[in-house]
Order: sequence, then structure tokens, then C-alpha cells
Amino acid sequence: MYRIDFNKLRFLICDDNPHMRRILRTLLHSFGAREVYEAEDGATALEMYTHYVPDIVITDWSMPIFDGLELAQMIRQPESNGNPYAPIIMLTAHSEKRRVTVARDAGVTEFLAKPISAKGLYQRILNVVANPRPFIKTKTYFGPDRRRNTSTTYIGPERRVGGEMEVVQQPSLLEKARSSI
Repeated sequence: MYRIDFNKLRFLICDDNPHMRRILRTLLHSFGAREVYEAEDGATALEMYTHYVPDIVITDWSMPIFDGLELAQMIRQPESNGNPYAPIIMLTAHSEKRRVTVARDAGVTEFLAKPISAKGLYQRILNVVANPRPFIKTKTYFGPDRRRNTSTTYIGPERRVGGEMEVVQQPSLLEKARSSI
């Protein structure tokens, strides 16, 4: 077992609600994070993303200018500025299966329903740091592998189709964030 040193990670929080930003910032600080940047809309978040190059993005779905889904799609452009491999944790009060699927298909790494808990947020961060999924690049998708279970014998209705794909191993946050304890 190992511990994550949150002090070594850089976070970007994007939420139009200042109270939610404060809750997230407080939780991240309580975990040990020191570099926490905040944006109130998608456009500001994208600017901050390219300037600060955060290790993890935590974004709300519904925001002005452009929403968290559009932000995720812009971050996941391989030719964009910044790190297209950064884990994106999507927050929303609307956690219907359809929305989770749409977020997953936009390149979101983890999904967290509001109201959030410290344990839920910690688990999502731990998951993106300690168990990163490989990135998939096809003609129509670039982002974390949308499958949680990667059985090569799967023949069901959601079997990957669409021709050639490339599996890209992204830089691991685990080495950066591993605590010496």
C-alpha cells in the first residue's frame, strides 16, 4: 500500500457556483493539496488549463460560456495546448445513465454525482492517480479507454468497432504523487 502526496499534484476546479468551488478547494486542501486553481466558467477554465497545466481537472457539467462537457472535449484534442491526458472528473447533480455515457464518450475519466462527499472525491482522485486507464485513439475518439473491464473475449453489443485504434499509455501521475511513507 502507498499513500498519495497531494502536495505534489496541481488541480483545476471549474464550477460556476462559488460555494461548490470553496467546498472542493477545502476538501483538496484537507487532503494535502496546495496548488488548486479555480475557474467560474468553461472559457476561463480552458485558459487556466493551458497556462497552469494541471494534473487533474474537476469540472461541473452545467456552466456558462461553455459547459464541462465542452471543456472535456477541448482538453481531449490531441493537438491542443496543454496535456490532453489529464484526468477529468465530472461533477453533476444529474447522474442518469445517459449523462454518464455522454460524459464518458466526451473523454471524461471519472464521474461524481452531487452532493459530493470527501470519500467519493478522494476515491475518484485515487483511482485516476493509482489506476490510470490507457488512452484510445481512433478516427472518432481520443480519451481514456471507456471500458472498465478489458476482456479480449467480449463479443457483446458494445464491442469496439470502427476500424483501427491505437492504445496510448499516458504519463502516470502515480510516480509524481507517490508519498515516501
